[in-house]
Amino acid sequence: MKIIVPMAGRGSRLRPHSLTVPKPLIPVAGQPIVHRLVKDIAKVLDQPITEVAFVLGDPAWFGDDVVASLKDLATSLGAKASIYRQDKPLGTGHAIMCAKDSLSGPAVIAYADTLIRADFNLDPEADAVIWVKQVEQPEAYGVVKLNDNKEIVELVEKPEQFVSDLAVIGIYYFKEVSQLKDQLQTVLDNNIINGGEYQINDGIKGMMADGKIFKTGEVSEWMDCGNKNITLQTNQRMLGFLTADGEEQLVASTVKNENSTIIEPCYIGENVVLKNTTIGPYVSVGNNCVIENSTVKNSLIQNHTSIKNANLDEAMIGNHVKYDGKFTKISIGDYSVLE
Repeated sequence: MKIIVPMAGRGSRLRPHSLTVPKPLIPVAGQPIVHRLVKDIAKVLDQPITEVAFVLGDPAWFGDDVVASLKDLATSLGAKASIYRQDKPLGTGHAIMCAKDSLSGPAVIAYADTLIRADFNLDPEADAVIWVKQVEQPEAYGVVKLNDNKEIVELVEKPEQFVSDLAVIGIYYFKEVSQLKDQLQTVLDNNIINGGEYQINDGIKGMMADGKIFKTGEVSEWMDCGNKNITLQTNQRMLGFLTADGEEQLVASTVKNENSTIIEPCYIGENVVLKNTTIGPYVSVGNNCVIENSTVKNSLIQNHTSIKNANLDEAMIGNHVKYDGKFTKISIGDYSVLE
């Protein structure tokens, strides 16, 4: 089984945090979004992963450090890492075709701006599976239309009239992904563009026209990381899931606690110093941070950051930040200084 991960976009909705770090590498509950996504997919597939192919953008943005971290991620799963580049943001279909040398055999394609909780039971009769989540406002999403046999017969983007309440979440399985590659090559060759871009949906529609059977898979949880508020909500939910699972050590043994209280669930990374501080619930703190004389809840703090004299709630703070103050609902990018 292969996993194909297009992740070329910078993530403008998550600025200022995505100005210096690609959005898929922003940590949630202590791990970068893309790391959690790939690990969770590998876990629920319950079969060997032979290759993880990453489609990255400009090397100036997705540099050697990013490549190294992704190669380490693939290696941790016992898989080969393949790195491809998408030089121009020409759409989902184009991004997938940038990895065309890896598009053979069974594969999962997953976009790296979402997290899930799911049971991936692959229907042996299906040529492909599109994972969906039941939503209350389907008109805001791309949804699937099903026939009487519960097969997907149409993909509808933001329907004005009700089609279904099953929203496409951006994770797909193909029993033979080269069939999608062939259809996307036709899309590129014939310059089939929707919304100004080459779309995966047009390749899928070509497969359906050829009689390929598409089924749905449902996820129990779909967590977006599109903007600051939603990312904080996802951090909270993920911390709750990880605490219930009991499989990860969420508070590092190297944390130095001086007259401080940790209210679970929290993730606290390596070599963090807490002085006269209350942390939690639902806080993630990266490595090598110092937090003094503060109260922090419902917040996400990245690495190498110093927080003093703060009362933080619903705050998202980047790397290498120095913060001393009494603000609350803040969003501070990397290397900021507020004193």
